[in-house]
Amino acid sequence: MDSNELRERTKQFALRVIKLVAALPDNNIGWVLGKQILKSGTSIGANYREALRASSRKHFISITEIAVREADETMYWLELLADSKVIPSDRLNDLINECDQLVAILTATIKTAKRNEETR
Repeated sequence: MDSNELRERTKQFALRVIKLVAALPDNNIGWVLGKQILKSGTSIGANYREALRASSRKHFISITEIAVREADETMYWLELLADSKVIPSDRLNDLINECDQLVAILTATIKTAKRNEETR
């Protein structure tokens, strides 16, 4: 996957998270969980875009690692939404799957960048 495809994929994921948050219940649980997942789910793509503008390979790796952490945090909030039945888990399966794939892709990107750094 090239960087433009991943940029678009993380943006589409963020848009899906925004729609999910808009559908959460209008109560304390919805507000708190919504704020958390909105912040982490939208920052994956923001951090990846920043990484693409990194001043060095080490900087790229560092910022991409932040994107992975944000994606993993987003997975946590998605799991809480499903396990607590705030949102039916079958409505979250595709989003959870996409988040899991983003974690895997970003992790592989970091491994490749580290390997390339070592061979320089």
